[in-house]
Amino acid sequence: MTAKSGVTTPETLASTPAEMVRVYSEGITAGLVGAATIAAWFFLLDAVRGHPFFTPTVLGTALLHGERDPAVLAALKPSFEVVLTFTWLHVLAFLLIGVAASRLLALAEREPSMGFGLLILFVVFQFGFMAVCFLVAEPLMHALAWPEILVGNLLAAGAMVAMFRRRHPGLTIEP
Repeated sequence: MTAKSGVTTPETLASTPAEMVRVYSEGITAGLVGAATIAAWFFLLDAVRGHPFFTPTVLGTALLHGERDPAVLAALKPSFEVVLTFTWLHVLAFLLIGVAASRLLALAEREPSMGFGLLILFVVFQFGFMAVCFLVAEPLMHALAWPEILVGNLLAAGAMVAMFRRRHPGLTIEP
């Protein structure tokens, strides 16, 4: 039986078990960096406004309890349980994004022409996230300012890119 060329398998992403461990640990680290960055951004904004933990309370209440009324969301008081649960889900989402990005970077190191595709994927992902927020979570956009969400996502992405860039200084992007 012959193998198809150009097919992505775990072996093409990393050649040794040690390299796979590096890819996954790098992805986990990047996910934690991204999650911490966006959490710090919203904590800072909420603290400056005098309402610490408002953002994770609103997002957690909408996600976990299905609340969509902007007036109810705007009047919420912080709930430790909601904040903790939302933060856990938020970290898990960022861990998945970090591991996916790390695996794609490992592939791009082997195939430099894929680097440009990763850049385009990043841009599409950012704009797609904002579009989904506007379409699916429109009531949240009344309780939270969308520019702050966009800036938070860009800060988190920038922190993750900086971490990846530091660990992959020789990565080239070819069109």
